[in-house]
Amino acid sequence: MANLSIRRIDEDTLRRLRIQAASNGVSMEEEIRRILKRAVEASEPLGDLAVRLFSPAWGEEPLPLPPREIHAPLDFTAERND
Repeated sequence: MANLSIRRIDEDTLRRLRIQAASNGVSMEEEIRRILKRAVEASEPLGDLAVRLFSPAWGEEPLPLPPREIHAPLDFTAERND
């Protein structure tokens, strides 16, 4: 595996990174690896996310749709008396 050095990290960022690593129970180095990995991983395409969340193929019943009500078309030929 490759090594990476990062220079000129401000003290506040370093302090918050140290706190975040400790709260996750890992070293700062491991926390940085995790952050970098999340930052460059391809996110799930929106269509795949929608299928995973809403598709009956994932074990959920489809949402029931109420019957459609058909309305008479609007009449745009009537004269207006303003």
